[in-house]
Amino acid sequence: MKRIHAMILALLIGAAWTGSARGQSKEIIEGAKKEGKVVFYTSLTLQEIEQVVFLIPLVCLNPQLSDEYAPLPDHLAQSTLFASDAFTNREHVRFALKGCLAASTCYVIYNAIAWPGISTAVTTCLLTALSTMGASHQKQILRIAGAIVGGFGIGMGAQVFMLPYVDSIAGFVVLFVFATALSSWFLTSSPRLSYFGIQVALAFYLVHLQEFSFQNSLAVGRDRVVGILLGLFVMWLVFDRLWGEPAAVEMRAAFISTFRSLAQLARGPVSRDIRDEFGRSLALRETINANMDKVSAQADGVLFEFGPSRERDLQLRTYVQRWQPQLRALFLMRIALQKYRLQLPGFELPELLRVQLERYDSDSARLLEKMADWIERNEPQLTDGGEVFAERLNRTAERIAAAAAAQLPPGRAQSFISLLRGIHEVTTVLASEIMSHAWVRPPGHPHDAAEESR
Repeated sequence: MKRIHAMILALLIGAAWTGSARGQSKEIIEGAKKEGKVVFYTSLTLQEIEQVVFLIPLVCLNPQLSDEYAPLPDHLAQSTLFASDAFTNREHVRFALKGCLAASTCYVIYNAIAWPGISTAVTTCLLTALSTMGASHQKQILRIAGAIVGGFGIGMGAQVFMLPYVDSIAGFVVLFVFATALSSWFLTSSPRLSYFGIQVALAFYLVHLQEFSFQNSLAVGRDRVVGILLGLFVMWLVFDRLWGEPAAVEMRAAFISTFRSLAQLARGPVSRDIRDEFGRSLALRETINANMDKVSAQADGVLFEFGPSRERDLQLRTYVQRWQPQLRALFLMRIALQKYRLQLPGFELPELLRVQLERYDSDSARLLEKMADWIERNEPQLTDGGEVFAERLNRTAERIAAAAAAQLPPGRAQSFISLLRGIHEVTTVLASEIMSHAWVRPPGHPHDAAEESR
């Protein structure tokens, strides 16, 4: 692990040395600005690549340098069986109760009517129980669609039209390869369809691979689909009607949390210990990445939710998906700028310039907090505050750019100024767009009640 961190450090040092060769086409940038886009182009020469490769063994052979910049073990993520708040967060307790109630209801039903073939109702409850209604609906649709295609379409279709004419294992192998290839193609296509591929394969295998002989009974495929339908019905009764959690609420909360975590990252070092600060930065970056992944996943779930708030939720989803790439770009540039705040080798700044950058980062973090407050509470008075911070950021950014051009070598100054202006442009554009939109919700909206109970 230390070797890996050392190699990363070598790459960072090499990147600092090669800043002079990085350039951007003026025509491309001007055209991008007219279109409201931010474009970054970098070009590496063979000489720059050689410098970076030359640094890697030097850093790896210096254990003192590796130990100096390696994060402390306490800051590394520890894998655990249960979540940290598994026994204290009431949301986990509610989810467990809903899952147990749905599965137990299905178990009682299929035993009461003496129909064990529909036991797939219980597994349907266990496999499609997710934290939000939209995500559960999405997985349930994929499950029933996969069972119909794999069980009814391919499985029972093969029993009726193909297997009566097959008299050897070779013919069955062809059928097996076709079904497996089809399900594998969906399984590896995208996260949105991968579960459908799994269900196609399971339904087909359950029909044809239970015994070492051709399956002549059509009851297996029929029972599987009926069991899934029973499970979906019980899930709708329990999960949608009892403590239902809309995906739009989770998406909104994760998006707001991303802004607040990014504001903490923008404030920069809070400790003079580089290893401790590396650990803090690593934890924040993991949190931001997790929130961004959660936003993307919940945005898919919003499409599967219906009700009086659907139009408003879809509008929110559109805005979030538009701003998410800009927020991710800002996140990546913030990681690069943090190296200047930490004064890493090759990223040192004069004291006056460092103080000005610290002031800029503080104002930028407060603007990110303003954006989070605007999305969370939709308070009109936040607009004026946002404009004040944006204007202050403009003045501070210009002063920093002028000071960097005067105090840093040309190559390093160009690299630093380009990074700072990229961060400034994305931040101000995001603030302008977010604070110009309003999502007014009527009193007593069900999402308000869900957010209050969080």
